[in-house]
Amino acid sequence: MSNSKHGPGFHHVSIRARDFDSALRFYSEAFGFERAFGWGEAGERAAMLGTGDGNYVEIFEGPRDEEIPEGAILHYAIRVDDIDSTYAKAIAAGAISMVEPKDVTIPGDSPVPVRLAFVKGLAGEVIELFCNDIL
Repeated sequence: MSNSKHGPGFHHVSIRARDFDSALRFYSEAFGFERAFGWGEAGERAAMLGTGDGNYVEIFEGPRDEEIPEGAILHYAIRVDDIDSTYAKAIAAGAISMVEPKDVTIPGDSPVPVRLAFVKGLAGEVIELFCNDIL
């Protein structure tokens, strides 16, 4: 298993927070995580907080006054070098396709190009396959 920033392994865990600013402050004050990247407008903001060694907690601003149906954890992301072959292996192993491999640019502090895909694992968990050279 590689320890490099861009080798295989976890990239981020994504959560939805009812109070976005408080969640950012909590992760910063409690654990020392630092804001690495952010995007979106009020009501739809998101940020990646660096946890060290190329790992992140991704926080999405959620509705303040309603239950979040999927709970706070939205998905977890696995850093891979080849999205297409990993996606094919996951599907062959029984995962269900949610988003086929595609290139997207995350707008924000500065645009970040990524290649990603989403699958649903055998226990119903949402897994993002994630590859880029910046985050």
